[in-house]
Amino acid sequence: MIYDIDVVRSFYGGLKQKIDVARSLAGEPLTLARKLLYAHLYSEPQGRVPVRGDYSAFRPDRVAMQDATAQMAVLQFMNAGKDSVAVPVSIHCDHLICARDGATKDLPAAMEANAEVYDFLGSAASRYGMDFWKPGAGIIHQVVLENYAFPGGMMIGTDSHTPNAGGLGMLAIGVGGADAVDAMTGMEWELRMPSVTGVRLSGRLRGWASPKDVILKLAGILTVKGGTNCILEYFGEGAESLSCTGKATVCNMGAEVGATCSIFPFDEGMAAYLRATGREEVAGLAEAAAECLVADREVLESPEKYYDRVIDIDLDTLVPYINGPFTPDAACPLPELEERVEKMGYPSEVSVSLVGSCTNSSYQDLSRAAEVARWYLEKGVTPSAGLIVNPGSERIRATAERDGLLPILRKAGAVVMANACGPCIGQWKRITDNPAARNTIVTSFNRNFAKRADGNPLTHAFIASPELAVALCFEGRLGLDISSVPAPVGKNLPPSGFAACDNGRVAPNPDAPEPLIREGSDRLQKLRPFEPWDGKDISGARLLIKTKGKCTTDHISMAGPWLKYRGHLENISENLLMGAVNAFSGKTNQVCADGELMTVSAAARHWKEAGTGSVVVAEDNYGEGSSREHAAMEPRFLGVRAVIAKSFARIHETNLKKQGVLALTFASPEDYDLVREDDVIDIACSSLNPGRQVTVVLHHSDGTTQEFFARHSYNSQQIGWFRAGSALNTLK
Repeated sequence: MIYDIDVVRSFYGGLKQKIDVARSLAGEPLTLARKLLYAHLYSEPQGRVPVRGDYSAFRPDRVAMQDATAQMAVLQFMNAGKDSVAVPVSIHCDHLICARDGATKDLPAAMEANAEVYDFLGSAASRYGMDFWKPGAGIIHQVVLENYAFPGGMMIGTDSHTPNAGGLGMLAIGVGGADAVDAMTGMEWELRMPSVTGVRLSGRLRGWASPKDVILKLAGILTVKGGTNCILEYFGEGAESLSCTGKATVCNMGAEVGATCSIFPFDEGMAAYLRATGREEVAGLAEAAAECLVADREVLESPEKYYDRVIDIDLDTLVPYINGPFTPDAACPLPELEERVEKMGYPSEVSVSLVGSCTNSSYQDLSRAAEVARWYLEKGVTPSAGLIVNPGSERIRATAERDGLLPILRKAGAVVMANACGPCIGQWKRITDNPAARNTIVTSFNRNFAKRADGNPLTHAFIASPELAVALCFEGRLGLDISSVPAPVGKNLPPSGFAACDNGRVAPNPDAPEPLIREGSDRLQKLRPFEPWDGKDISGARLLIKTKGKCTTDHISMAGPWLKYRGHLENISENLLMGAVNAFSGKTNQVCADGELMTVSAAARHWKEAGTGSVVVAEDNYGEGSSREHAAMEPRFLGVRAVIAKSFARIHETNLKKQGVLALTFASPEDYDLVREDDVIDIACSSLNPGRQVTVVLHHSDGTTQEFFARHSYNSQQIGWFRAGSALNTLK
């Protein structure tokens, strides 16, 4: 079935004219990314098209949200005073299902434990005109790829891996909930025009090399911040050789290098996927508009002239990669892994292999994984490690069951979990003799931050393709010579078509009543608007914490057991920065306030009640990782006035701005070293203007003072958000 077909028809109907106008104004051939950005401008360009670095307003075609982030987004939308959403919106219940015993037990347990949240989201979706996908229907990005994504469209989603839809040629961008509300209310959605990096893929994958290895290698090249404010646009003969779901895997993990999004040009593989998933008309519309859905010929002939940067990857010579531990850009070619493990002293024994996540849970992924398992089983080899599998959707699960893929994996000892995120986002109740043991796991996931999967900081998580994860499950150790193991081929699409099943979608009902929030609930809480800025400089604020090293949104607002409070700002704020490392002590969730040791949230509340407020100081790429805006709303709720970092991850910087927290960067990164543990901080923000630096004064406890300059990226509209107290306040 095709959903929202009128939106798709309307888009293709006007696409060529919009691109022709933009090309004429630009005065040069266009990359695919620039074509689609210009085609989605909120208003027709007048005289010129925006260029890299310009803040620009866009009109997305749709919005997607998962249940953990949808709660806060819906609560904000309810405060906007609208009767229905202005664009197609879908909510997917995939984050709150805890993986423990398998789908048969885990799904009913989640339905009971999260009934209040599911009822709220379901009723809100029905009332305001959104599609609701029930628990067990599948992981948001796989469900979107199967049902909503279309070549050339623009989607924003309240999850950092929304770019997964780039595998179907869609400009899909991860955002915070306040950004989603902009689009849901029909307002302009703002994005700083990104640069475009062209990734030229030549040759074809061979042997054990997989689409996952393309992005694992690229993560090593770019690092976790190398794609910030950049779109990764793939092209070349190698790009066309990848399957649609393989392309989605590559785009999905672009989030791990900080990219705004990733995209592939339209090709026959995308058309085949659309037809296989019942969207024949969309395939036909895309084929008719094919010239609009690829970069201009001149760009492909001289890519260095039109892309801001070109990176070459030769698929003919690409080898399997395994990245980790603790950061997804720690790239290592498989042939070098054993030496690296020995050199670094990592535990070499694999305790569990995990296959699934929004990155690798397609039919192709499961077919290749099952092929590897079958070979080992036929050789009489039994697995040496545990195996966990999360199918991407009910459609994939039913088809993989029918085609014998899941039965093979079960013979290999696999526990088949619900069609949900599970361990990938920390929703894993791991059964182990020693939950604090130093150990290694291998996953087909996208992130491997410390504590992310199971809460254990000594779990060394390595990222690989699903087929390699299964091979390592049998081998039981990280050192693996796969030269004697036949490379899996798998099937891009099920030969007999996808199995018929209840896909889990619930259509909206315009006559539904207003969603209710139970009085005294510890899961859901109505939002109170944040107070507007008082018009004065920040004076006498206290240092809350100076973080050291990597500080992701997992460190700022942990997931796992805290996911249950995603709709209750007061309760979830108790986890504020509990994973961040204190630069002065090296400890987590312990800071000094007025001579007392406190948790970070307690100290923030202390300074808020004292009337001073507080400031967070951080290093590079602060807020890397998930799009969760709770990492911005929590500090705002607890009185954090500003965050001063060496640099920010794109989504988090925007989230801070949207919630009224001043986001500043050190003009000189070495000024980070000036900040002392008991500093009192003044920030001259009353003269905040675009392009003008801000003066920060540190009052040390010894009576001395030091000052430095901080930069910001606020435009006039964003300064308006700060003054109003939040972007939502200006919307109202």
